[in-house]
Amino acid sequence: MKKIGILFFPVMLAAMSVYAGANRSLMDIVPKIVKADTDTVQRKQSLSVGISLGSDAQFFGRTGPQKYPFINSDIIYNAKSGFFVYGSLYKVFTSTPLIDETDLGAGYFYKFSSQFTGNVSYTRFIFNRDALIIKSASSNDINFNNSYDFKLFKTGVVLDYLFGESSDFFVTINASKYIETSWSVFSDNDYLSFNPGFQFILGTQNFVQKYGINHPGKFDHDDYNHDPYLQPPIFPQYAGYNSEFKFLNYSIKIPVAYNMPHYTFEFAYKYSLPFNVEGILKNHRESFFNLTFYYLFY
Repeated sequence: MKKIGILFFPVMLAAMSVYAGANRSLMDIVPKIVKADTDTVQRKQSLSVGISLGSDAQFFGRTGPQKYPFINSDIIYNAKSGFFVYGSLYKVFTSTPLIDETDLGAGYFYKFSSQFTGNVSYTRFIFNRDALIIKSASSNDINFNNSYDFKLFKTGVVLDYLFGESSDFFVTINASKYIETSWSVFSDNDYLSFNPGFQFILGTQNFVQKYGINHPGKFDHDDYNHDPYLQPPIFPQYAGYNSEFKFLNYSIKIPVAYNMPHYTFEFAYKYSLPFNVEGILKNHRESFFNLTFYYLFY
């Protein structure tokens, strides 16, 4: 194990990023000093900044009616006490606003044992009124993220309660296996890391109904003879369907990262398969690509 290990959340910040589905594993980017003989983890004060490019915006397993490639930047401050604050800016390339979304949040990292850790956080989403991304119906998120490291693999359960113009509840179950090379690439301090994993998302979909009301003519529907530029009717059965707690999405992700003590380049591929897709907004299986750079000050 490397003396200084830096792991990155799927950004998406996800992880609470539009790419990842609002599931930030903020604790994974806190710098750690690991004692090789005991695996005791000591946390340090740090500041990290990053930028990411994504092929399409996704929110809890749902995408918009067309691809929304995006760029986002993040800044995160971690205190030794376990408290952290963060901010993000998002720009969708195909939209009119200069900035589509601004995220501000804070949270606390806790540890029950060296294997059982977690964090709780609150995030405020601030959207430009012309933003097209599907999560623009939700403006607040309370997130509980817990994980257990079995050594062979790591599992996690994430609970999200979103509220604003619509209210939804999600449960995300994930598992991953972190692997890093014992050999260097270009210098004595660099190495490659791999963190393949999968996740299941269960929850409600009221945000989709509200998105359809706020963005008429911007989504698919069952009536193929309907003029796509006219506002389609909001069928009452969709509202009832979207409020039901159902299995929403299954995905696998394969991130590959080049690491130095203070920075990381990461390329990630994600294959997503939606389930129980509502009638107003139709989603299909899709591949996502994400390129991320982070620099860590500590």
